[in-house]
Amino acid sequence: MAESPDSPDPAGHDSDGGSEELVLTPAQLIRSLEQAWLNEKFAPELLESKAEVVECVMEQLEHMESNLKRVKGVDLKVGIHRMEIERIRYVLSSYLRCRLGKIEKFFPHVLEKEKSRADGDPSILSPEEFAFAKEYMANTESYLKSVALKHMPPNLQKVDLLQAVPKPNLDSFVFLRVLERQENILVEPETDEQREYTIDLEEGSQHLIRYKTIAPLVASGAVQLI
Repeated sequence: MAESPDSPDPAGHDSDGGSEELVLTPAQLIRSLEQAWLNEKFAPELLESKAEVVECVMEQLEHMESNLKRVKGVDLKVGIHRMEIERIRYVLSSYLRCRLGKIEKFFPHVLEKEKSRADGDPSILSPEEFAFAKEYMANTESYLKSVALKHMPPNLQKVDLLQAVPKPNLDSFVFLRVLERQENILVEPETDEQREYTIDLEEGSQHLIRYKTIAPLVASGAVQLI
């Protein structure tokens, strides 16, 4: 990746501030965004929000554009940096669009999962996404009432959106690349004649496997969906 010189701390932390949070280089930050993008793109469910990564990438883009504006004359490196900025913007916008699409598709289940989340568990929604999901659900309920439900018998004027809206299909199959070796991964049988069995996932290997089997590994970063 082409990086601009004199890049600031992408996480926005003072090196003397004693922060315990992991500080990433610009290259590591973009790789984190790309990994989140691919996982979100290929996972059947909405994954944990990477709001901090998104915020840091936006700050990094602003810094890169600011540096380019200070460059005078014609320089091949400027064109390369501009292409990299556009590439990063595409990945970022695609990641956010993918998440909004899943929120619209599964909004009652997303809100129910967020509601039942235990204290200390990571949120699957950023504050902005949470507000969007609540507004989308309120608008959907209002539309259904005004267009259809109010014209129906009283006993049919309520609809359970959790029942009406399909859940994410966690039994769908996904391709993955193993980033960290994993042992004794329990695989459920495909047919009634088969039994459960365990497999080892070697680092660098690629597999086609049921999503819910490896969902925890996606969340932990041990595997990458492809």
